Amino acid sequence: MDNILEVEHLKMYYCGKAETVRAVDDVTFHVVRGETFGIVGESGCGKSTVCKSLVKMMPPPGRIVDGSVRYNGRELTTLSEGQMRAVRGGEIGMIFQDPMTALNPVMRIKDQIYESLRRQKLSKKEMYARGVELLRLVDIPEPEKRMEEYVHQFSGGMRQRVMIAITLAANPKLLIADEPTTALDVTIQDQIIRLIGRLKEELGMSVIIITHDLGVVNEMCDRVVVMYAGHIVEQAETRELFDHPMHPYTRGLIRSLPRAEGREKLEPIPGAPPNLAAEIPGCPFADRCARCTPACREALPPLREVRPGHLSACVRDDLEVSV
Repeated sequence: MDNILEVEHLKMYYCGKAETVRAVDDVTFHVVRGETFGIVGESGCGKSTVCKSLVKMMPPPGRIVDGSVRYNGRELTTLSEGQMRAVRGGEIGMIFQDPMTALNPVMRIKDQIYESLRRQKLSKKEMYARGVELLRLVDIPEPEKRMEEYVHQFSGGMRQRVMIAITLAANPKLLIADEPTTALDVTIQDQIIRLIGRLKEELGMSVIIITHDLGVVNEMCDRVVVMYAGHIVEQAETRELFDHPMHPYTRGLIRSLPRAEGREKLEPIPGAPPNLAAEIPGCPFADRCARCTPACREALPPLREVRPGHLSACVRDDLEVSV
């Protein structure tokens, strides 16, 4: 397979004076060129931290303590900050959850687009034409008029489209979208999902979607990993994962989804993710798992193949896979 991204045994810790938080702990996966890859899990499970680690944007005192991140065969963990900025602003693009934190409220939209275009050494006229083209590409009406406006004059969905346009200015080959629809209403969420899918096909990008929303995963992703407490607990093709979820945590996530055919009551997973600053000798999901055995608490279960191409980190082989 032609992989655009390869992550091996990645560990990203927040190393404070009093404690060490193991936010990402021995994570391995790859992204195939041209695919949409999903990373899913509850808040606090490490999925957004993985996203920041890939492009070395961890806030202090976070640091990569071990592992490898290779983009197109190039090791990223050893690059200087200057070299990494060129990768972030060029070959790897990022869309964040809240565009208001990424967009500048005192700059016109065109000036923010120009910031992403400057390294292409275009004339002012060429930058303006490219900016209009980008806004049109993300389906913003009257792009010439909107180029002159400010962020507060845009709705939430339009701000996200502007953020996508700015990200696309550098023609990235890999797009990382961190909870791109969370702050939007359901109708606008669907529009943004369809927009990212269309742009991926038109521009030939690979996409990583980080989300807690299994509906987004089901609609967009070719393959998916499920994260819990800084670890990958399951990995499979999307259809396989939904049809045959193998890890108790994955099954819990799927059972907690509302369904059109109508379960009267949702089935939430009891409890909360563990403290990642504490030592967890066994499975980190053990305290919340109804089928926990003494063996589950003895050692961290390895991620192993339980069906062709389907990996799960659970010591139990006798669990029903139906949901």
